[in-house]
Amino acid sequence: MAKFVLAGRADCPYYAKAEALADFLTKSLDDFKVHKITHHPDDWEFWLEDICEKNGWKHMCSPIIWRELLNRGGKGLLLGGFNEFMEYAQHYYGITSDMITLEMKKIAQENLETNIKIQKEEKEILSLIKPLQIWISSASESTSYHLIPILANGELFGMETEISINLLDKSHNMEALQALMMEAQDLAFPLLRNVSVHSVSDEAFLMADIIIVLDDFVPHEGETHGDCTQKVAKQCKQYGDLIERNANKEVKIIVAGHTFVNLKTLMILKHAPSLRQHNIIAVAAELEWKAKAQVAKKLSMSATEIKDVVVWGNISGMAYLDLHTAKVFNYDGAIWGPPTFSQSVLDVIYDRKWLAEDFNSECVSRILHHSDILAAHTIAIVIQYWFQDSPPGELISLGVISEGQFGIPEGIIFSMPVTFQGEKWEVFSEVDTMNIQKYLQEAGKELLMEKTIGLSVFHNQLPGEGASEDGEDAI
Repeated sequence: MAKFVLAGRADCPYYAKAEALADFLTKSLDDFKVHKITHHPDDWEFWLEDICEKNGWKHMCSPIIWRELLNRGGKGLLLGGFNEFMEYAQHYYGITSDMITLEMKKIAQENLETNIKIQKEEKEILSLIKPLQIWISSASESTSYHLIPILANGELFGMETEISINLLDKSHNMEALQALMMEAQDLAFPLLRNVSVHSVSDEAFLMADIIIVLDDFVPHEGETHGDCTQKVAKQCKQYGDLIERNANKEVKIIVAGHTFVNLKTLMILKHAPSLRQHNIIAVAAELEWKAKAQVAKKLSMSATEIKDVVVWGNISGMAYLDLHTAKVFNYDGAIWGPPTFSQSVLDVIYDRKWLAEDFNSECVSRILHHSDILAAHTIAIVIQYWFQDSPPGELISLGVISEGQFGIPEGIIFSMPVTFQGEKWEVFSEVDTMNIQKYLQEAGKELLMEKTIGLSVFHNQLPGEGASEDGEDAI
């Protein structure tokens, strides 16, 4: 079978004549097929240059015609332009065209009008598709650079979901955001509808479907932990107010970073009263992944074979890394099984001194080194699980609102094991915490203290307080 591709400028008379001849051949011959492509005159040269570069062809005018090699695969075989196609039809089929110039121009005009109409209809259809609105706060953080390509490549939300990314930061970071916006646009992801930059204002988080909070608060010289806690509380009140006013009611909020992660989550929740408690979570997976890496290193395995390490407590404070539920797959030991077979990590690590002392110290040393690549990866994993479900039977650690599970104080954000199903998360309650209760209680006390300090800011605040030292609302 002969299959030809006929491509041309929509207003080209020679394309119109070649098209008419191709249609006649298709009707007359059982083994002749043609695929037609037209482009608006404004787009034609760019498209022609691109197709020739991809295939290693040299062709300068409209139309361009090539033959698809159906039986052999690979790139098409270039036939040429209008004259070459006419010669081919005359030589192989004894058929030519006697279309006059006036008729060629008339059909070319009709082709152009049809092309413009189709483009208009496609734009109207596109305008009806509302992209997922994603907002990233403190977007000049380098984590954002690693996160944007993951958000835009279609793996997290599906290949049919378009997204718009809104980058939010302090006004003095606008230059960095503009550069980031241009880099993101240059990626030309098909599903990335728009990238925009914003400083904090009444329009922040407008129509947000997903909000990723990257803000971190590091004490400056002379500042105490309490001072920083108050800054967190003020900032998150501002965010909460804006989310309450501007975001979609079912907005999903992912709080990340390496300082005050639990407190940021709680303060935003407190100041956005319409926000569903299950729609805001804190990312603890960065600690979890680092713990998996240490276990894998000890066992001389890949970290992907380690599952269900649990992070309890304060993600950026008193966190306990729990291996009691952790499993190892494909371990090269005395007991073997199918790929789904697993063993308890505590059953295959015999070095109790390492478990009791070195494991936590090694993890802590790695925690102190904040990895932007890992942070972006873990945020993406959490989003993927939220939208597409976590793997069956697999746990992931999240900071979520406590309802008194495991003897943890109610009303604080506490990291614990969860699973995702149907765009909802659920705490995995089948965990024995008897041996780690003292750690849970200590972490609970620390988080209650942070909560008390954070809420006290608004009980004791004097009229006119709430702006940052430089006169700009904090962000």
